[in-house]
Amino acid sequence: MPDTKKHALQVIQSLHQAGFHAFLVGGCVRDLLLGREPADFDVSTDATPDDVMRIFPKTYAVGAQFGVVLVAVSDTETIEVATFRSDIGYSDGRHPDEVRFTKSPQEDVQRRDFTINGLLLDPITDEVLDYVGGRKDLEAGIIRTIGDPEKRFAEDKLRMLRAVRFAARFGYILERGTMETIQKLAPQIHQVSAERVRDELTKMLTEGRARLAFFMLYAARLLREVLPEIVAMKGVEQPPEFHPEGDVFIHTLLLLDNLPQPCPPTLAWGALLHDVGKPPTFRKAPDRIRFDNHVDVGVKIAEGICQRLHFSNEDTEQIVALVDNHMRFAHADRMNESTLKKFLRLPAFDEHLELHRIDCLSSNGITESYEYAREKLRTMPPEAIRPHPLITGQDLINAGYEPGPRFKEILATVEDAQLEGRLASHESAMEFVKREFPLAAHK
Repeated sequence: MPDTKKHALQVIQSLHQAGFHAFLVGGCVRDLLLGREPADFDVSTDATPDDVMRIFPKTYAVGAQFGVVLVAVSDTETIEVATFRSDIGYSDGRHPDEVRFTKSPQEDVQRRDFTINGLLLDPITDEVLDYVGGRKDLEAGIIRTIGDPEKRFAEDKLRMLRAVRFAARFGYILERGTMETIQKLAPQIHQVSAERVRDELTKMLTEGRARLAFFMLYAARLLREVLPEIVAMKGVEQPPEFHPEGDVFIHTLLLLDNLPQPCPPTLAWGALLHDVGKPPTFRKAPDRIRFDNHVDVGVKIAEGICQRLHFSNEDTEQIVALVDNHMRFAHADRMNESTLKKFLRLPAFDEHLELHRIDCLSSNGITESYEYAREKLRTMPPEAIRPHPLITGQDLINAGYEPGPRFKEILATVEDAQLEGRLASHESAMEFVKREFPLAAHK
């Protein structure tokens, strides 16, 4: 990151030398003032896109109509340079209908989202330009829109989710007018693409304060719009002997609080959705509260959510697998050898293991099953968990078996015997097949 900052400063110096004003702007200024390492460095200037492309030898006019040009500062890195502008109209709720370039940085910041993101910094003089009260809100720990919140959110409805994310990330509060406007406009979040909603929620889940983020989403009335399945958890009782912490919603928020940092997005979503099948399967039996088949129901709901939010097939598969397998740890010490080894070799098993650990910590605190599985994983050599197959389908063909659906059953049975230590060689495996699956019967 120091190189990125250095490159941004070089861009600013080049603009100054060409007779233009230029500043660092937005999130990088906020983070620098907070003593945090910025994720990136953006530049704002009174130079037009044509000026920028003339000054720098290699540029990309990715959004020149909106005043945005990428300046290549190395073979792999670019700095975003935006011309001071004012935006007129947002018919599509995301992009301005008309852009007017301006020479005024004060006019430019009025179009930005929140006061803490509306600060400018001249890195040459170290002067901070604050036309919107951003420094005061940083010191007070407040997320506030620049100007009229209804107008800011009308320009881009995703800003409602971003407001919550920033408040959670920094541990700030949402200014009253900003919060009330989000509560009023929350149903309009459906105008935002599923991908943008998904990415914003994923950031909330993985930035370190997921519990606070989802509590604030609920308070802002956004959660019922983007994930009604999570709101359905609220008030759903659980058996106190297993869940002394409270209802399913409280349990899920506690789980989010225990997510590791850094956290893989699939693990975070698996944690959020692991008990999503409990609300529709809740019943009070004579002996205790029960959630019959909540895992199977949860798998279907999780699949639906992943499809709705346009997750990749790969991420969907892992998130659903986390939901599908999260209860199996309770039976790990009673699994036979082949079943246990197949369980331990699930793709990204470390995520399954971590989900079970935080699930325990967020309920009764009993981690014996976690310790058992972790110890088995530690002591079993990889070749014992995933051994090289003793026979293949070609071996069966060579022995006179006709290819067909039964091949899968034969190979699976041989693999189970191998995992349990009952077969150790190709020869013994073929003898086993001929004995258990006679050729005459097969034909």
